[in-house]
Amino acid sequence: MANPPPALTSLLSELGQIEDQDLRAELLIEYSERFVPVPETVARRPYPEVNRVPGCESEAFVFPEQRADGTYHFHFAVENPQGISARALAVILQETVSGAPLSQVQAIEDDLVFALFGTGLSMGKGLGLRNMVQCVRTIAGGTAR
Repeated sequence: MANPPPALTSLLSELGQIEDQDLRAELLIEYSERFVPVPETVARRPYPEVNRVPGCESEAFVFPEQRADGTYHFHFAVENPQGISARALAVILQETVSGAPLSQVQAIEDDLVFALFGTGLSMGKGLGLRNMVQCVRTIAGGTAR
């Protein structure tokens, strides 16, 4: 089985070295501030339900844009303006997974959300974030949305 994308592995390694939870939270907030919604050339409101992340309180959507080499560039919409964690995860996935070989995207571990955000997430938030990751993995597995 393939390893996850190296850019994601590198980010997880860097975050793993940050023991101060406040500093880690600050870094994740900085990621969320870099969020850029899906361009209108890829998707327009109202977004198709097929692209909605199930169970996501932040009303997130995933839009794959296939590249010439068969990989995907992942775009996201996060409709809830309070969806800081969803926006941070969208930026992280877009920056570390877009363009990666599909086998590497499929190899993303189930515990990625907890590795990024810790285990203190509410059940609802954790479910939505895990489903964002699952949507990306599903797309990489050949079930494009």
